[in-house]
Amino acid sequence: MSTSKAFRTLLLYRIGATLSYQITMVAVGWHLYEITNSVVSLGLVGLAELIPYFLLALYAGHAVDHYSRKLIAAIACVIHIAVALFLTAIALHWLSPPVPLIYTAIACIGAGRALLRPSYTAIFGQIIPRDELPRYTAYASSAFQICVVAGPGLGGLMIGFAGLEWTYFAAACCGALGLYGITFIHAPTEKISQLSGHFFKSFLEGFHYVRKHELILSIMALDMFAVLFGGAVSILPAFVKEILDAGPEALGILRAAPAAGAVITGIYLARRPLLKDSGKHLLISVAGFGLAIIAFGLSSNLWVCACFLFISGCCDSVSVVIRGSIMQLTTPDHMRGRISAINGIFIGSSNELGALESGIAASLIGLVPSIIFGGAATIAIVLITNRLAPHLRKLHLKDIS
Repeated sequence: MSTSKAFRTLLLYRIGATLSYQITMVAVGWHLYEITNSVVSLGLVGLAELIPYFLLALYAGHAVDHYSRKLIAAIACVIHIAVALFLTAIALHWLSPPVPLIYTAIACIGAGRALLRPSYTAIFGQIIPRDELPRYTAYASSAFQICVVAGPGLGGLMIGFAGLEWTYFAAACCGALGLYGITFIHAPTEKISQLSGHFFKSFLEGFHYVRKHELILSIMALDMFAVLFGGAVSILPAFVKEILDAGPEALGILRAAPAAGAVITGIYLARRPLLKDSGKHLLISVAGFGLAIIAFGLSSNLWVCACFLFISGCCDSVSVVIRGSIMQLTTPDHMRGRISAINGIFIGSSNELGALESGIAASLIGLVPSIIFGGAATIAIVLITNRLAPHLRKLHLKDIS
């Protein structure tokens, strides 16, 4: 199978799984806030997803490096399908009480995500030639962000016009699309006779590699703290209702806006990879993200808010593509699962903890101040990283490709 054909097949899997996740999560946010009318309940969504993700991520990385990557990816899709159907039953009032059951479903989504990230990353690195990684990473990022545009947009529109039950059912159908796609990926399991089959020894090897590799450690830390404090998206349902006084259609627009910016930027970067001064571009893009979040928090018009979220997506795309390229270029194939899982704990945990932090901060100091604080903290993280990690500032991707 040619590289381009293998890549398109892998994207079918990624698109289906991502759409399923995005539609489910935007529906869950609206569903919970409609029942509880509490921003803290939105923050707890992140915590409910984080706990199983954190518990399973390391073992998932170990499994990806030792067993069938396709099988693990397929299991992740099955979990997404089952959760979406379970939430459909809750929305139809077939199951109760709804709130604890919704949080249970979110926990299962966390388990599915723990399997999805390392399996996808490992298969991607296996089918894409090394010299093509920056370009295909940009294309993959664009495809992912298109899903992030379509998922919340479609989810918000479906909630408004079709209801929660059909929204969840659409998420199940997208999960089935991902499961269909994974069956056509030709990515044979690597020979692993030289690897330790003992789980604890295996993941310690991964941690040791990350600890010794200053470049990987610094980009993980930068992204973790930036995402932790820049998680304004998690409280968008409350922002839409309380600040904009709008409905689920506006939520869909705002959730889609940053992804739209990321898509356009990703397509540009696929054609013009940032192979020179990559570290500087990375730091500037994260700082730009923080500034855009601050401006968003100070806005009260739907389209102005969408504009600043669009800019935040452009900045985030630069960061994602550069970080993704660094991770793929510096990780040996036999350790892709474990390194991706460790990265997932850095980034995934900060996403969910960021959602919790945003919800708690919003309840204590208000929605707008909490958003501004998060953006300012992101900028501060960039300044600290610039001071403590000069090797990152001087990085050129062309030197490691």
